Amino acid sequence: MKVPLDVDVLTAARQRVAWVFDTFPRVYLSGPSGKDSGVLMHLACLEARARGRRIGILYLDLEAQYRLTIDFVREMFAIYADVIDPHWVALPLHLRNAVSMAQPYWVSWDPRCPERWVRPREPGSVSDYAAYPFYVPPDGDTAMEFEEFVEQFGDWYSQGEACACLVGIRTDESLNRWRTIVKRRRSRLDNKPWTSWKGGRTWNCYPIYDWRTDDVWTYYGRERLPYPMIYDLMYRAGVPMGLMRICQPYGDDQRRGLGLYHVLEPETWTRVVARVMGANSGALYAGKHGNILGNGKVTLPEGHTWESYTEFLLETLPESERQHYEDKIAVFRHWWIARGVNVMPDAPDPVLAEQFPRKGGPSWFRICKVILKNDRMCRGLSFSQHRSGAVENYRKIMKRRRSIWGM
Repeated sequence: MKVPLDVDVLTAARQRVAWVFDTFPRVYLSGPSGKDSGVLMHLACLEARARGRRIGILYLDLEAQYRLTIDFVREMFAIYADVIDPHWVALPLHLRNAVSMAQPYWVSWDPRCPERWVRPREPGSVSDYAAYPFYVPPDGDTAMEFEEFVEQFGDWYSQGEACACLVGIRTDESLNRWRTIVKRRRSRLDNKPWTSWKGGRTWNCYPIYDWRTDDVWTYYGRERLPYPMIYDLMYRAGVPMGLMRICQPYGDDQRRGLGLYHVLEPETWTRVVARVMGANSGALYAGKHGNILGNGKVTLPEGHTWESYTEFLLETLPESERQHYEDKIAVFRHWWIARGVNVMPDAPDPVLAEQFPRKGGPSWFRICKVILKNDRMCRGLSFSQHRSGAVENYRKIMKRRRSIWGM
């Protein structure tokens, strides 16, 4: 339940940032690139300057970014150079490419194809593989995951001391972000709802978690501080304020905004569309509804059941992707068989959905929609992401399990 405070959100955020500096000997911020992380960097760096403290700034440069985003990050690093410990990281990282089943992942700053990079590395950015002892250099199509780097950077930066990672996310943006903040199972520091234990000696802190979009833009307007001007172009292009996002363009959720590159920065788009397979078709169809990408309502082709349609779709996939989805389907079916559902329903069964409300009930329809959506993680079947180092072991385990299960 939301509990009103007796102060405005800006005062509350400043108090939270001050508490972070009072509590933690080491503080760093993950960002900035967007409007929210930009606000938080202003608040944190101004507090650090007032205290004569320094703050670490981690910016993971994912290569395929708007030019105006890079201009903003460069400006922020410059105006707070006196108080920041900069980590502008331009190392190869393993990233999702949700616009192609033939190339389901891509590697930013891939050393095998520098001629295809969207832009050159920023002067002074970190490109030395040995710069961070935890970094795992790329090996062919495999590289360290973005999430793994972020997690291990915190452990490394803490240097064995209590460390705070400031994160500029707001519950107003999405249900998942609201859940991240309010879920009761996570550990909180001093029972503060805007903190969560990250692992080791590091805590995530979300000082602007209760800000609304209007609060963000009011702050920039009143304080007359630099902001990412790419949002001006988004506004002129008719993008609703709640849907404006700055991130790598090819992800499962991010692909919906891929076509904006063509509108906002045509010169960047020419490089973005040539960087990975499927970028152009993703820009054309990611926002469409129907069978083409499984968004919204999907229809069953004539002469098919959902099971037969699933089998047809699997046959059209590249071998590695077909194997991947078959492994996931085998686990999904085995889980339900263990709970007494020996025959997978073709269409959703309301009785089973009510019996297992958190899982949604089994059906070939659910499986089919996952494939249509190119949901490689299979979140639609209640799966979560594997770490990159576990993928090969997972394949070996699944080969053995499917042999035992007869699937």
